[in-house]
Amino acid sequence: MRLTSFTDYSLRVLIYLATQPGRRATIAEVTEAFAVSENHLTKVVHFLGKEGWLATVRGKGGGMGLALPAPEIVVGHVVRATEGASLPAECFGDEPDNCCIARICRLRSVLDEATTAFYAVLDRYTLADLVHNRQALARRLGIPIVVKA
Repeated sequence: MRLTSFTDYSLRVLIYLATQPGRRATIAEVTEAFAVSENHLTKVVHFLGKEGWLATVRGKGGGMGLALPAPEIVVGHVVRATEGASLPAECFGDEPDNCCIARICRLRSVLDEATTAFYAVLDRYTLADLVHNRQALARRLGIPIVVKA
C-alpha cells in the first residue's frame, strides 16, 4: 500500500512536534526541516488541527504544538484519517461490477485481509514510539535540544 504525500507530511509534522513536546513550531520551520511545500503543509496542519491532534496559536509567539500527548496519538488512526477511504483495488468501490469477475473473484477478500493487517500493525504504534530516538531526530531536523534542569 502506498501512502499519499498528505499522509506522509501529516506524520512528519507530528514527528517534528513530538521531538520537543511542549515547544511550539511554525510551518516555516517544518517546511525548512523537511524541504517540503509550505502551501501543502499549511493544508496538512489545518487538517491535523481539525482532527484534534494539533493545537495552533495565531499571532506573535504563535505556532503549533501537539494537542495530545504523543502516547495518545495512534499511527493507524492518523493514517486512516489522512488516507480517507483508501481502496486497494477498483473492486472495493461502490460499483464492483465494473469487473466481469467481481462476483466470483477472491482477490477482494485477499486485499481486504492485507489492508486489515496493514492497519492492525499501524494501530500497535503511537507517535511516542516513532520518536523514541527524540534527540537524534531533533539534531537531524535542526531543532534546538532543550535540556530541562
